[in-house]
Amino acid sequence: MLRIGGQRARLAVLVPSTNTVVEAEYQALAPRGVTVHTGRMYVPAPSVASDTDTTRLLTDVRDAVPGALRSVLTCLPGHVALGMSAPTFYGGVEGAHAYETELARTAGVPVTAGSTACTLALRAVRARRIAVLSPYRPVNDVQVRAYFTGGGFDIVGYRTLLCTSATQIAEVDEKTLTAEAERLARTRPDAIVQVGTNLWFAGLAAELEQRLGLPVLAINTATLWAALRATGIPDQVEGAGVLLAAH
Repeated sequence: MLRIGGQRARLAVLVPSTNTVVEAEYQALAPRGVTVHTGRMYVPAPSVASDTDTTRLLTDVRDAVPGALRSVLTCLPGHVALGMSAPTFYGGVEGAHAYETELARTAGVPVTAGSTACTLALRAVRARRIAVLSPYRPVNDVQVRAYFTGGGFDIVGYRTLLCTSATQIAEVDEKTLTAEAERLARTRPDAIVQVGTNLWFAGLAAELEQRLGLPVLAINTATLWAALRATGIPDQVEGAGVLLAAH
């Protein structure tokens, strides 16, 4: 007999319609009794082959947020996580905080953005010198760099995959991701942090921590972790990396 367990917390997550990773990784990582409920944001054109295409996609995502949020709020979640990455880095630390505050006011419950979650995770593992793995184009990477440096981190390594579509991000294989993480490790950071919620990285990050001997933080893991802790769920999850296992 399948035993799901009692519902301890309901977590809403907003996900672009092009994303095939967030829901699977959240479901795999969530402690027993924490249920994940998705509001999907329609993205009509997934191309990010240029900065212009990327900016258009970001506009589509932002425009779709209110509808996706409205639909998922009817299940009465206790917290909202943003399963999108790039928009949450725009405007630096102040911009991320303002965006969370705006959405929380609409939702009536707290909201956690991926950018904020990465900051909290990096502080939890006491990292100041960081290396960043990104799937983005230059227009987004500029914002990611500015966010982390504005938050007091020193970026000692940065690798970008230059993916050409939002859906292609999910097609990057483990061999490529491992090679990029190994290059970043050679810059001797305190931690590696990955951005881009449609990269399959949560499970690989936990393996890379053992191989490289330093924290490797996946944005989906960090966002789920931050939302759980903010909701009062203290469970430690073994095998999911140092963040969920020890913080």
